[in-house]
Amino acid sequence: MLRTTMSACLSVALMTLALPAALAQLPTSDAPPAAKGWRAETVAEGLSHPWSMAWLPDGRLLVTTREGKLHLLKGKRFEPVALEGLPPVLTTGQGGLLDIAIHPGDKKNPRIYMTMATGTDEANRTTLVQGVFDGKRVHGIKTLFRAQPDKSGGEHFGSRLLWQKDGSLLMSVGDGGNPPQQVGGMLARDQAQNLGSDNGSILRLTDAGKAAPGNPLAARPGALPEIWTYGHRNIQGMALDADGRVWATEHGPRGGDELNLIEAGQNYGWPMQSYGRDYRTGEPVGQLVVPGMTQAKIAWVPSPGASGLTQYSGSQFPQWRGSLFSGGLASKDVRRIVLDKDGNVVSQERLEIGKRVRDVRQGPDGHLYLITDEDNGQLLRIMAQ
Repeated sequence: MLRTTMSACLSVALMTLALPAALAQLPTSDAPPAAKGWRAETVAEGLSHPWSMAWLPDGRLLVTTREGKLHLLKGKRFEPVALEGLPPVLTTGQGGLLDIAIHPGDKKNPRIYMTMATGTDEANRTTLVQGVFDGKRVHGIKTLFRAQPDKSGGEHFGSRLLWQKDGSLLMSVGDGGNPPQQVGGMLARDQAQNLGSDNGSILRLTDAGKAAPGNPLAARPGALPEIWTYGHRNIQGMALDADGRVWATEHGPRGGDELNLIEAGQNYGWPMQSYGRDYRTGEPVGQLVVPGMTQAKIAWVPSPGASGLTQYSGSQFPQWRGSLFSGGLASKDVRRIVLDKDGNVVSQERLEIGKRVRDVRQGPDGHLYLITDEDNGQLLRIMAQ
């Protein structure tokens, strides 16, 4: 098992004293200018802390709430959907019922995949479950995967799901929590550099919840075969672009939220490489640049609390096509991120929402939709002004 030690950190510090130009530090990004020509309209409201949304093959919308419930949008109101066989949901802290994804190969009676926190305050983990939606209820729910090792407390479960074009399912898992939180005799955040742990990683699974064949680290001694990338703190957004590339946003501590282009087998640095600062001490966590670790495309300082991510391809805003849209919990906005053909960030602008944006998705009608993280959570649609 890999462990971050004082000597390892000292070695990293020495290496970063003489970095080649190709490893120059990334300029940090503050709040970008305001976007124009749009408005947000309320589609429905009344959910307590909605977390994620997914459209069924028939065009209807399902929304999860952190308290462990699933709702179906009908007109301008949400109706509860029974979850038969759902394990007990741990709703402490950041834990609860989290992401939802529909199996892309199912047209009728689709398989519903959800991530959730399970366990107790003393021993918990991020869990993947799957059931079948028959039009009125999700039944036959079974547990497909449990992240290991167990942790305690209510921090950093992740978790987002994303289907790739090859049929594999990506699942993000948070690192386990902030210091002084410990897992396995080390700081929880150091689990992100431990290939014997799912925590702080993106996992690549089959639709049955097993390690997908061809994973890049499966042959490495001591590495869990499901790990696809590692060195992540707490991924809260994942999206596939038109070219099949995977993008992810993750939370940094006290600054240093990141947008990353995700590539198989890469180490994204946390906690050895970071633009954030320790909550307790205010000191930088790790180094800004570490040789051999993948740099972010954006480092946001201060943190917007990035949550939810999608690429826009609709006709409502032709000038926005190809841009990524990232929700903000702390910033209460949506960041539009313009990319070039090589995946480099060209510019940014922000859509001021004034509410905590938990998820951002493009609907089957081509519009952008947002859900807000509040006691009276709203579903918003972005329209031309």
